[in-house]
Parts: sequence; structure tokens; C-alpha cells
Amino acid sequence: MLELRPRGTPSRFFAYASPLIAIALTLALCALLFSALGRDPVRGLSLFFVEPFRSVRALGELAIKATPLLVIGLGLALSFRANVWNIGAEGQFILGAICGGRVALMATAESSSLIVIPILLAGAAGGMAWASLTACLRDRFGTSEILVSLMLVYVAEQALSYLVFGPWRDPAGHNFPQTSLFADPASVPRLVSGSRANIGLLLGLGLAAAFWVLLRRSYAGYRLEVGGLSPAAARYAGFSARASIWIACLTSGGMAGLAGALEVAGPMGQLTPHVSMGYGFAAIIVAFVGRLSPIGVVLASLLMSTFYIGGELAQSRMGLPKSLTLVFQGVLLFALLACDTFIDGRLRWVRRPARPIEPAAPGPPHADDEASLVAGDERGRY
Repeated sequence: MLELRPRGTPSRFFAYASPLIAIALTLALCALLFSALGRDPVRGLSLFFVEPFRSVRALGELAIKATPLLVIGLGLALSFRANVWNIGAEGQFILGAICGGRVALMATAESSSLIVIPILLAGAAGGMAWASLTACLRDRFGTSEILVSLMLVYVAEQALSYLVFGPWRDPAGHNFPQTSLFADPASVPRLVSGSRANIGLLLGLGLAAAFWVLLRRSYAGYRLEVGGLSPAAARYAGFSARASIWIACLTSGGMAGLAGALEVAGPMGQLTPHVSMGYGFAAIIVAFVGRLSPIGVVLASLLMSTFYIGGELAQSRMGLPKSLTLVFQGVLLFALLACDTFIDGRLRWVRRPARPIEPAAPGPPHADDEASLVAGDERGRY
């Protein structure tokens, strides 16, 4: 029989090859899914992994999807390295969009284009404030940051719905739940004329470089990781485990809030109830596919953004449901988790030991046997 047994040392091969194997498994399983749906698997995979790179306009759309995934994924990678499991980046993304959108609504046509800076700062502050609730409850009461951050996502969604259905609704919007369009100075500058890609992509790449230096070449990053992995060792070395919790939550929350502000002040241009397309949850997959490394997160965000673009193309050209994107994301996550199992474990054939022959249980005595026993007892008396 096959048994999963622990390795003596982690496998370096699977540590690096696991994401590539998971991607290959995802492609194979998705091809089978297209066949099961009665669609051409070659054309379906082409829409997901070839079409998003065929033109300048397609690359611009790819950059728009990759930017929030990259920014949020960087913050989550740092948080997970510190052993702080912030699962509620979706809610922090929404709060960043709300706070950044509020500043953007104050802009007019005469405002300076520098108002984009306060918009982005307000978004980051909103995400940090929302994440601070999780950090406070974890620090003071030892509550699970997984449950708290996840439940706060639904609170953020309800707060956004209240604002766009109520006090912030555009009076000239024909009763649609949305704010008025932001003024032109409040829009994030674009990279290239004719493309919707904006400077958020450059900001994300710059943050990736900064996070790489922080995690790989700084004493502060080392303290953060030690404080999360071993609070006792951190206290012995003079590090603060509480500081690790707060820094991880505030950094990941601020990054998610910044991504929210970039989204509403960039491609959306207003607040609606559908600000997020699940970027906060998809960024969790991005962080793990990227092996919690800033460089890996850059590549993983590019891969995940192709799922979003491919899902939209499959919906319009092949008549497939939009939820196919979520299916692809889930398949990739489960494939990665399965492959990661072999980093610390290996499958081995084990022979089952032969079962010993057990003596038969005594049954009820036969009538003849009982008569002979009685006769023997009588002879023994004499």
C-alpha cells in the first residue's frame, strides 16, 4: 500500500518545482473541464493564456487586473511570513476604496492632479484602520485573526452598500446605486495613451523591490519573521512578538487599502457596490503561488490576472459562465497544496504484514461431548 511518510529534510526540488507542477496540473484539469462542457479545450486554453498577450490593449487590461493582485499579494506575503493569517484583505480593499473614494468625491475640475496622492494615502489609511481591529483583538484577547478578519469582510461590504445606496448615491444617476463620476484630476495617471494601464503598475513593481529588500536584506524583516514564527525565541532575543502582529496586520491592511484606492481612482472612476472582483481572496492564492516571495508574487499576479481576462473572453466568445474564473483559481490552489505536500513528505510502497492465524473461538459443547464429560466425572467419583 502507499503511505505518505515524512522526509528527513525538505525537498529542494519540490520547494521550487511545486508551483510549476501545480500550473501544469491546472492546465490539464481545465482542459478536461472544457471537454466535459462540450467546448474545444485548445481554444479555451488559448483564450486564457494566449489572447491576453496578443495586443497592446490586451496587455493594458492585463496590467489593470495584475496591479491590485500584486499590491495586495505583497502585503499578504509579509503577513504570512510573520505567521499572521490575515484572510480579510477583501474587506480592507473595500475600506480603502471607500476612504479613497471619499477624497476623490471632494475633487473638482479645478483641483490639482496632485490630489491623487491624498486619495492613495486615504485608501492605505482606511485599510490599515480596518486591519487594526483584527490586530487589536489578536493582541489583547488572543482571538483568531482568521475568523475576525474574514467576518469583517461582510461588515465592509454592508458599509459600502449603505453608502452607495444612501448618502453618497449620485442624484443624477437614475437611481442606480453608484456615486457620481470622479473629476478628471482625481484619476490615476495612465502609463500610455490609448491604454487603461496606469501608474499603479509601476507603484506595485516599486513596492515589490522595497519588500524584497525588507525581507531579504534588512534586520527589521528578520525580526518580523522571527517574532511571528517563534514568539518565545523572539522574546529571548529581545524582539517583540506583539510588534510583529501589529506590523504584519497594518502593512497587509495598508497594501490592500492602497489597492482599493488605485482601483476606484483608476479604471472604475466611481464607487459602486461591486468595487472588488474578489481580488482580496485571489491575492491569497497569489501569495502562496509566489512562495511568499516578492519576485514570485509579481509572476503569480500576472498568472492570476490571465484567469480574469480569460474568464471574460470565455464568457463572451464561448458562452461559458463567468464563474469559470473562480473554478480555475480553486483548481490552482488545490493543485498547489497537493504538490506542497511532497516538500516535507514522500510516498512509499509499504507491504502489509501478514496477519497471524488466530485460534478459532470455542463454540458451544456438542451433546455427545457433554455426555462423555458427565460420564468421566461419575467415574472420577469412584
